[in-house]
Amino acid sequence: MDKYDVIVIGGGASGLMAAGRAGALGKRVLVLEKNLNAGEKIRISGGGRCNITNAEEDTRTFLKHYKSAEQFLYSAFAQFSNKDTFTFFEGLGLPLVVEARKRAFPYTQKSIDVFKALERYMKAGNVTIMTGTEVTRIESKEPGLITSIVAGGKTYAAKTYILATGGLSHPETGSTGDGFKWLKDLGHTIKNPTPTIVPLAVRESWVKNLSGVSLSFMKISFYLDGKRKFSKTGKLLFTHFGLSGPLILNSAGEVSDLLQAGKVTATIDAYPDTDHGALDDKIMAVFDANKNKLLKNIFDDIVPHGMIDAVFSLLPHLDKEIKVHSVTKEQRKELVNLLKALPMTITGLMGFDRAVVADGGIPLTEMDMKTMRSKFISNLFITGDLLHITRPSGGFSLQLCWTTGFIAGSNA
Repeated sequence: MDKYDVIVIGGGASGLMAAGRAGALGKRVLVLEKNLNAGEKIRISGGGRCNITNAEEDTRTFLKHYKSAEQFLYSAFAQFSNKDTFTFFEGLGLPLVVEARKRAFPYTQKSIDVFKALERYMKAGNVTIMTGTEVTRIESKEPGLITSIVAGGKTYAAKTYILATGGLSHPETGSTGDGFKWLKDLGHTIKNPTPTIVPLAVRESWVKNLSGVSLSFMKISFYLDGKRKFSKTGKLLFTHFGLSGPLILNSAGEVSDLLQAGKVTATIDAYPDTDHGALDDKIMAVFDANKNKLLKNIFDDIVPHGMIDAVFSLLPHLDKEIKVHSVTKEQRKELVNLLKALPMTITGLMGFDRAVVADGGIPLTEMDMKTMRSKFISNLFITGDLLHITRPSGGFSLQLCWTTGFIAGSNA
């Protein structure tokens, strides 16, 4: 039987951080990863650019993004915060840059460079990584203690174990929920995961016909059985199944709750900073300056880029071939109302295969969040997406991996 000080199950962001930290403290560390390559989710993160953290400087403001988990995370972030993430990666030769919405990326704009930095960290700590090696069993022959694990037909033992298998988002990267099953068998409660940062499916064909069109500053409002529930402003992307983009991904968790309560509809305001009266004045000015042109030829000055056909399809009484001077006041008002509230029906959330992040996992009350140690298994530490923490996109998910991984590695 091969023996180590620390065995890390899962070679994703939090697992690699944990392994590197334990190795840096002089421990003999083994990482077991079932994929042929470690860090699969890091490689695809941020569209291949890796949104490594968020540069929000105020810790209280930063932690509010984790909603109900906020109170549990102060101690953890006192040990390894987003500021420490900057120092850590820059110390490994990977400077970071801050972009819109305080999102931080590697200066090289390449996810693979984040993985390579972690690889250097582990190499410096003499960490052993075995890829293509799936853990099939976790053995607990003594109460409250893991005694060994079985992987690739061999048995391995360690003084401590770090479970870092990830949750259920992006199952193609190996996040298939194995950790949840093991934790349940070990006595932990598991809150069933839901995809929380995920695109939305929409019924209307006009939305799907815009697939690939991206709009940078739109306001979307969501309604439950006709009553407005919440609105958000930001960037959205039309897809062949509905809506995506940061604005949508960060609304999905709340939309999920609404979908369980009734019929969910939404409207897009293409002019969030302009009220109905001012937008009518703007359109009238465009009409007055182009009275003898065909309506379709001046729509570029009124309608967001790429949306002309969609808007005409939603205005069946307006002929795009007519001259501008022939448009009636009622038709113009109808256009104004439509641009302030493009209507759609939300039919559901896309599944785990398209989820950027899924919540679910161990309730934080079953964890010692100062050390990432399980309260039930004394030699087990748990990191990252296995913890039930809801968070938005924008670097908050990976920061959770760096923080929990560093702390687990320090204490294991």
